[in-house]
Amino acid sequence: MTFNSWEFLLFYPIVLLLYFILPKKLKWPMLLVASYYFYMCYQAELVFLIFGTTLISWVASNIIERTTKSGVRKFWLTVTLIVCLGVLFFYKYFNFLAGSVVGLITYFGGTPSPIALNLILPVGVSFYTFQTLSYVIDVYRGDVKTEKNFFFFALFVSFFPQLVAGPIERPGNLIPQLKEPKKWNRADAVKGSKHMIVGFFKKVVVADLLSLYVNEIYNDVSSATAYGVIIATALFAVQIYCDFSGYTDIAIGCARIMGIRLMKNFDHPYTATTIKEFWGRWHISLSTWFKDYLYFPLGGSRCKKSRHLFNLFVVFLVSGLWHGAAWTYVIWGAIHGVYQIIGNLTIKTRNRALSLVKLSDKSLPVVIFRRLMVFVLVCFAWLFFRANSMADAISLLRTLFVTGWGVSLSDTLTSMNLDLTAILMCALSVLTLIMIDRVLKYEDEEGGSGLLVKNGSFIYFIWIIMFAWAILLSQDIASTFIYFQF
Repeated sequence: MTFNSWEFLLFYPIVLLLYFILPKKLKWPMLLVASYYFYMCYQAELVFLIFGTTLISWVASNIIERTTKSGVRKFWLTVTLIVCLGVLFFYKYFNFLAGSVVGLITYFGGTPSPIALNLILPVGVSFYTFQTLSYVIDVYRGDVKTEKNFFFFALFVSFFPQLVAGPIERPGNLIPQLKEPKKWNRADAVKGSKHMIVGFFKKVVVADLLSLYVNEIYNDVSSATAYGVIIATALFAVQIYCDFSGYTDIAIGCARIMGIRLMKNFDHPYTATTIKEFWGRWHISLSTWFKDYLYFPLGGSRCKKSRHLFNLFVVFLVSGLWHGAAWTYVIWGAIHGVYQIIGNLTIKTRNRALSLVKLSDKSLPVVIFRRLMVFVLVCFAWLFFRANSMADAISLLRTLFVTGWGVSLSDTLTSMNLDLTAILMCALSVLTLIMIDRVLKYEDEEGGSGLLVKNGSFIYFIWIIMFAWAILLSQDIASTFIYFQF
């Protein structure tokens, strides 16, 4: 059951109705049952994994809080790390690492037998393991108190809007809200509905539409041209943003209608003027997770310059590996790590250059140039993220920089099925998205009722999105969310 499915159209209204009509003491048990049902609609046979990691994390956190013995506390923290990361490693990375070892031995002349297990990647495993880990670590540090009720804690881990693809919530934000269910509130319902509608628009109207043209290049690299690689990669940058932030918007909207506020996960990342700022705006819950639980423990910036740069690189390398068990993701993370290092080393030089030409870093020409540069750099890294394999990534790079300039732009557009109608559809979708984002940002900052509601166009907008959703689903264009595989 995905958000953009007919099953969810039936599931969510039922859950919402029960949430508001049931007495307080029955609301959270209903949400827990609904959340586990939601997960089991994906993989019923793997429900024991999320339940097991939840149980062990809860037991460990309670023991850690009750004892003052350092050895016991460290033991149970270690148990949690081994179990949670062990589940993540086995199901997500075993075949990748085994295949890499076999390939390495083969490269040096050996003849090893292939090692591969028939494993099913548990949906959302990277998200819920990080959520349970952060909880136990916070208890170990004394930052939060343990939740004495196991089933409340299980609801925190499995809460269905953010279960499969985040945002990665912290216990201090979500658990108190789950314990104090809200009554129906019109403002929350309107705000949540807007988030959901915008999320659906991003996913089924923009992301799924652009994916058709991205796939023309990335699923057939042998026929790619240089223009095609550039166009497809730029379109993918928009596609993945709309796909992932669209999921987040729907998740935030689902929870907001129930009076529960999930953390912001995206903040207009393509308006960033530095790579560092980009990562402060993209997948915020993951970026802050790595900062709190990996970057700071490594020493952060409170160390020698060389160690600081090493810490930055390690965080982005691990972030790349977190996204997927393939060398393309590792390279993607490493590229962003290099970006961070270069940005850190050149910041004084860049500021000095601006002062020499008497320009402020806030001046319009500088902002536009920096945004374009960040977008180009991010798109270059996206090429590895989207490529189906390292061989495909190398082929696309060769096409882009060496062999792919013999085909004209018009022929490239034809080969990608990007005729005038398709180009106008893509442009209109993106422009509509920009307009919607601007309106919602204005509402958030100004606290106004917003143009969509004031002009009565909000209701019409609902019908447009629902109609587009139905058409796309009926034509089998709608797809699952990209981040479900992580």
